[in-house]
Amino acid sequence: MDDLLKFLRARIEEDNHAYAYVAQTYGGEALLDSHLSLLDLIDMLARQCKDMDPSDAHGAGLTYAIRVLAQSYAKHPAYQQEWRP
Repeated sequence: MDDLLKFLRARIEEDNHAYAYVAQTYGGEALLDSHLSLLDLIDMLARQCKDMDPSDAHGAGLTYAIRVLAQSYAKHPAYQQEWRP
């Protein structure tokens, strides 16, 4: 799971940089702001999953959610098929 979390957080960081570049270059901040908020929430879930006690009953659901969210990056060369939910 650690590899999946590192992968997801790295993709989020890349997306944040890409959105910042687009906003500076082309404008359109309202749309970008909504996407950045979504990326921040996904990053928050990834951090919570990393810090969660293995005995926490919410762990299975959060792990599943992380796997589903990571599928949006399935075409990335570093994505591993075993991460699919």
